[in-house]
Amino acid sequence: MKIVVIGGTGLIGSKVVGKLGEHGHEAVAAAPNTGVNTLTGEGLAEVMKGADAVVDVSNSPSFEDAAVLDFFTTSTRNLLAAEQEAGVGHHVVLSVVGSDRRPDIGYFRAKIAQEQLVKESPIPFSIVHATQFYEFGRRIADEATTGNEVHIAPVAFQPVAGDDVAQLVGRTAVGTPSNAMVEIAGPTRYRMDEFFRRALAAWGDPREVVTDSQAHYFGAVPDELTLVPVDGAILAEITYKDWLKQATV
Repeated sequence: MKIVVIGGTGLIGSKVVGKLGEHGHEAVAAAPNTGVNTLTGEGLAEVMKGADAVVDVSNSPSFEDAAVLDFFTTSTRNLLAAEQEAGVGHHVVLSVVGSDRRPDIGYFRAKIAQEQLVKESPIPFSIVHATQFYEFGRRIADEATTGNEVHIAPVAFQPVAGDDVAQLVGRTAVGTPSNAMVEIAGPTRYRMDEFFRRALAAWGDPREVVTDSQAHYFGAVPDELTLVPVDGAILAEITYKDWLKQATV
C-alpha cells in the first residue's frame, strides 16, 4: 500500500513511516520540510497520487487556543479535499484521550473540531486516541515549573510509549476503516504527581514536584479522569521503566 504520513518527519510520524516500511508498504513522509504544507495546500495534490490511505499525526506549532484551532481545522479541510480529489480510501487521524470530555481545554477543543471534520467527510476514517507520550514527560514538567518547583495535579495519568502508539496507528492504516475511534494507553496507571516525582528522580533532576490540585494542564485544571481512558482502551506493552532504559542507552 501507499500510505502518506502527514507529520511524517516528527516524533510519531517518523516511527509510523519506519514501521510501515518494515512491513513492505510505501510510506511517504509528508511535512513542510519535504515540500508538503497542509496549511497552504502546497504539495498535497502531488503526494496524494496513488495513495491508499493517509495518516495524519501532525501537530500545531503553537498551543495557543486560536492558533491550534486554526491549524487543525485548516489543515484537515485541505487534507480531506485533496484526498477526495485523489480517491484516497482511508483517513487515519491521531488524537488525544479525553478530548471529547473536556471541550473547555483549548487544545482538546481543537482536536474535537478536527475529528468532527473527519467524521463529516465522505472519506472512510479511523480515529486513534492516545494518552500522553513518555517522550513528552520533560516538556510537561518544564511547563509546570515555577522556580525550582514542578506543580502537578494529583489526577490519574497513564502515559504511553511513542513506539506503541505508532504501531497501532500503522496497523490501523493498513486495515479496514472502522469509521470509529479506538484508544490506547500505557500499561500502568499512576497518580500524575507521583509519576513525575519518580520521573524526576530517575532523570537526576533536582526540581521538587509539588502536589497542586489547582495545577493547570493545557491551560485548565484536569479532573481525576481527564487524561485517562474510561474503559475499553488497548493497553500498550512498554513500561516507563523499560522505555527510560532504552531512551538513555
